Amino acid sequence: MARITRPLTNTEVKQAKPKAKEYNLADGNGLALRVKPSGSKMWLFNYSRPYTKKRTNISFGKYPGVSLAGARKLRTDALELLADDTDPKEHREQVAKQIAEALSNTFKHVTTKWFAVKKTTVTPDYGDDIWRSFKLHLFPDLGKLPIHKLKAGIVINTLGPIAAKGNLETVKRLCQRLNEVMTYAVNTGLVDANPMTGISKAFQAPTKKHMPTLSPERLPELMKALTTASIKLTTRCLIEWQLHTMVRPAEAAGARWEEIDWEHQQWNIPAERMKKKKPHSVPLTNQAMGLLETMSPISRHREYIFPSDRAPTKHSHPQTANMALKRMGYGGELVSHGLRSIASTTLNEQGFDADVVEAALAHSDKNEVRAAYNRAEYLERRRIMMAWWSEHIEQAANGNMSLASGATSLRSIN
Repeated sequence: MARITRPLTNTEVKQAKPKAKEYNLADGNGLALRVKPSGSKMWLFNYSRPYTKKRTNISFGKYPGVSLAGARKLRTDALELLADDTDPKEHREQVAKQIAEALSNTFKHVTTKWFAVKKTTVTPDYGDDIWRSFKLHLFPDLGKLPIHKLKAGIVINTLGPIAAKGNLETVKRLCQRLNEVMTYAVNTGLVDANPMTGISKAFQAPTKKHMPTLSPERLPELMKALTTASIKLTTRCLIEWQLHTMVRPAEAAGARWEEIDWEHQQWNIPAERMKKKKPHSVPLTNQAMGLLETMSPISRHREYIFPSDRAPTKHSHPQTANMALKRMGYGGELVSHGLRSIASTTLNEQGFDADVVEAALAHSDKNEVRAAYNRAEYLERRRIMMAWWSEHIEQAANGNMSLASGATSLRSIN
């Protein structure tokens, strides 16, 4: 007849005394209290491992940290696992590993992995802007938080002070970027759902603002201001280069000498430097080539056409032109990106094909087949349009206020 183990009582557990050798007090169904010579007491569960049927022990913790009732609860859980052919010890190790991984996957760690993918789809300057926004606004409060503990309420508390200052556009961008990180976390199996969905609705939407720009009629005024402005030659050339080529500030500031096709008088910007990650070719007018001649003795021996003043081996900052325009008195009226608007408005008013203007501005065409065709067909039409635009700028400069026209005149004399 099988021996029946009498369950332990709380008093027996509490009053169990140490002996010269450790011994066990059985509670039944594999659970026992091991009493060591030192006086410490530990709960052990003895069981047969699934499949191998080898006997082994698993610790349930020390008494009194784990009470008799607590040990029995752990025994019940272990027996349920065994009924499912799951080894309690292996299950515990797996859970511990999952917890450790979850805790190591902090918001900053996951963002770093997301950014490694994201930066391949954006320009380097835009990538720097994204990472800077995380370092400045999010990592200080949220960086060390495990990604699975990142909840909407916590993020709202972090973004609240930024919104209170009126920086609503910043809040909007941060919400968008947070959602991208959390979507990445969902797609890589780190969390089950994205708790940031709709978080931007917790804040006032920013008022949509157009890039400050000038009306086309004020182009002569701008060219005169450029002539008399107390700014460096490289900066002035950079502003005129943006005006003549109609490119974005970052694309202009990062222009490399190796991108210039002298034979075909063309500037070929690689995809990785373009906002839409597609290569863009700019037909260079005589005036644009004149600007290159002006910059040649300054930077032709270096990588970048418009080098940084403080670090000549690097290119000018995309904000360099903006800061110069502000010093010239155009703060709030014109930013360097607005130079594109002056060109676009003027060319459309002059009756140039809107699609050709859009192609010159490197605005994406969602129809890939048509876009490929347009790149080939529009290049020559753009060359004609760009020549007209440069002539128009030169006339606005009265023929002697533009660096481009000055260099062009020297070319014609020589």
